[in-house]
Amino acid sequence: MKMNDFLKWKNYEKLDKELRLELENLSEEEIEEAFFGDLEFGTGGIRGIMGPGTNRMNIYTLGKTNYGYGKFLLNHYKNPKVVIAYDNRKNSYEFAINSARVLGKLGIKSYIFREITPTPVLSYAIRYLKADGGIVITASHNPPKYNGYKVYASDGSQLSPSLADEVIKEASKVEDIFIVESAELNELVANGTIEFLDDTVNDAYLKEAKKLECNPNLDKSKLKIVFTPLHGTSARLGYKLLTELGYNVIPVREQMVKDPNFQTVTSPNPESFSAFELAVEYMKNNNADIAIATDPDADRIGLVYRVGDEYIHLNGNQTGAIILYYLVNNRNDLNNMIMYNTIVTSKLGEEIVKSKGIEVVSVLTGFRYITEQIRLLKGTKNKFFFGYEESYGYLLNEFVRDKDALQTMVILSELVNYYKLNGKTIADVLEEIYLEYGYFVEETINFTFEGLVGTKKIANIMDHFRNLEIKEIIKKKVTLKVDYLNEKLYNKLGHLLPKANVLKFYLEDGTWFALRPSGTEPKIKIYISVKSLNRDEGHKKLLKLKDALVEVVNEVK
Repeated sequence: MKMNDFLKWKNYEKLDKELRLELENLSEEEIEEAFFGDLEFGTGGIRGIMGPGTNRMNIYTLGKTNYGYGKFLLNHYKNPKVVIAYDNRKNSYEFAINSARVLGKLGIKSYIFREITPTPVLSYAIRYLKADGGIVITASHNPPKYNGYKVYASDGSQLSPSLADEVIKEASKVEDIFIVESAELNELVANGTIEFLDDTVNDAYLKEAKKLECNPNLDKSKLKIVFTPLHGTSARLGYKLLTELGYNVIPVREQMVKDPNFQTVTSPNPESFSAFELAVEYMKNNNADIAIATDPDADRIGLVYRVGDEYIHLNGNQTGAIILYYLVNNRNDLNNMIMYNTIVTSKLGEEIVKSKGIEVVSVLTGFRYITEQIRLLKGTKNKFFFGYEESYGYLLNEFVRDKDALQTMVILSELVNYYKLNGKTIADVLEEIYLEYGYFVEETINFTFEGLVGTKKIANIMDHFRNLEIKEIIKKKVTLKVDYLNEKLYNKLGHLLPKANVLKFYLEDGTWFALRPSGTEPKIKIYISVKSLNRDEGHKKLLKLKDALVEVVNEVK
């Protein structure tokens, strides 16, 4: 713990009253956690537990970051403008206003949405308003005690690592976080430095999203869709989009309301089947075909489909595969197309698009690496086809430069409807895909280790596997080990990959597994992918490998 920092907070007379009250009630252990370091600028921004301290999300740590981002903008643009959005979490609106006030003091104009707004709409708004950057206050699907801050470039994409380093460099010049200056809100509104947005941007976004249909003239009257925003930002726009497309949409009423505590779910994460508990009840009561859930900032999306009395949750790789299968068979513009995935995404989607002559480029985990590649297409003959991650993030069209759940719900609803009209369920379509391209079985194991002890544990696990000479596992030879932190690696287009704390191991039968600490949560993830001749064999092999890897992790101190 940095004792000097703690004393500085304790003795600061003008400390925010709520933060002071929290500070005075912290236990010794909590003080240690809150002051053991500075909140780090990670994947596209900062994210952490809210509260007092240098390692917490609060108006002071946020002010320092905003100052750094403001200076970065002034270094690159004359009279810069930014767009600011925020989600449904505690303090999100206050953090958004605080960001605009710090930027306003630096003479930077802010456009602020009047209500909670999906992250992809923020990305779109930057381009639509010809702004120079953007900020979204969100912690995505993290637990309620978290909040976060992501920054964007002028093309609507998250800042690249090199640009993020510039922000960090500028922010590091702040020696005292308590003296970062901010202007008064009323003054900034009065002089036009802050402007609150009406529905013009939202309407323009929805117009673009509706164009993504491949077969817009399908009869939509027979498809029943249960929709839930999980208390988040897509409640209004997601429901409006689906209903205006003509679908019979049944909203999960309890989850259409803004709730920073997410009281109806264990976790507001569509990657988890438990997040669909209420939605499945609605499916049963309304004899619905599918349920769609978006995470709180609406950049990730999950799907549950019904087969008889069974309700099945697609994983992120399967969702990507059925979208790609539908697109390559229903779009004509496949020449010079490139599909982007990540180094931990299943090879199934890759097999599908390659069969139609589409190039595949794999990048590091984090959607900013996909959108960075989109930027590099300018001036070439190549065109963006699709981009996705196994963690339920997808992008169909580059009018947004981040993963987009609203775009994705357009094509997911359409493809389910298309196959239903042709007498097929999603289960039937998946079986078709597996028979043609092979059975791929995947799982991501999440290990959560919170606090200072957890940070050390995660580092020890990575060090253990990095130094471990694995020649064989589950009676299969390890043919290749790739260290993305210590090796110089390139993607298929010859672009050098940035350094990343990721390890990937390939087995002789095409199976692979990878380890990666999360950039936004106190977790380490192990990704497993198995290709087999049939489903049962694949699941058995995956279970064996999972057990073996968990045993190794548990042995690490």
